[in-house]
Amino acid sequence: MSGIQNHRDTIAVIAGLLLPVGVAAALIPFRGNFANTASALVLVAVVVAVASNGNRMAGIAAAASASLWFDFFLTRPYERFAITHRPDIETAVSLFVVGVAVTELAARNRFHRRVATEESDYVGLIYYLAELVAAGASSQQVAEQACAELIGLLHLRECRYVDGPPDRHLTQIEHDGTVDLGRLRWGVHVMGLPGKELELPIQSHGQILGRFVLVPTPGTPVSMQRRLVAVAIADQVGAALSPRLRTA
Repeated sequence: MSGIQNHRDTIAVIAGLLLPVGVAAALIPFRGNFANTASALVLVAVVVAVASNGNRMAGIAAAASASLWFDFFLTRPYERFAITHRPDIETAVSLFVVGVAVTELAARNRFHRRVATEESDYVGLIYYLAELVAAGASSQQVAEQACAELIGLLHLRECRYVDGPPDRHLTQIEHDGTVDLGRLRWGVHVMGLPGKELELPIQSHGQILGRFVLVPTPGTPVSMQRRLVAVAIADQVGAALSPRLRTA
């Protein structure tokens, strides 16, 4: 998936560099009777289109390219990277600044949209597991489903359920989402997991009923929010196991 995204980002950056050239060149026949400010607005629209459909780098590349080719094709002296009139200089600078501002707004909008989508997905994960528990699924089914959800949520290479108390030799994801590495604790500002096996305890009423042994993917970002959702999933499993252990 990351390879596809990288390919799309590369295409977006290339489009950001090339589209302003084509649009500025297309405006050459009209530059004699078309105000430079109007030409700049057309190029701003190009930057907006690239920034909305690409990434931050693509938007900045489009803003820089638009300013450059606005100077080259649409300001006197033509076909030279030089501007002799102060209003044209101000327009070119404004074109770049507005393009960068639009790019930043588009990037923030994409971020908030992605966060909203992820939060909806998190609710779906917990809801599906709760429905499985309510339907009376076996402990094995609940644990297997939780493992499948944890693999996707935490970008794991492997996940398995183990009965019994925690292994003191393994790193733990604590109930607050931090990762206990002895004297070092990975908290909010650490976007990942240690590159070794760790465990997520399954608790109910203060009692540890079992644990998930997790094998992370080194170098893959895992936010604090994802870790907290993982803890919630483990709590769901704990809620499912607790009454069954009491009646066993």
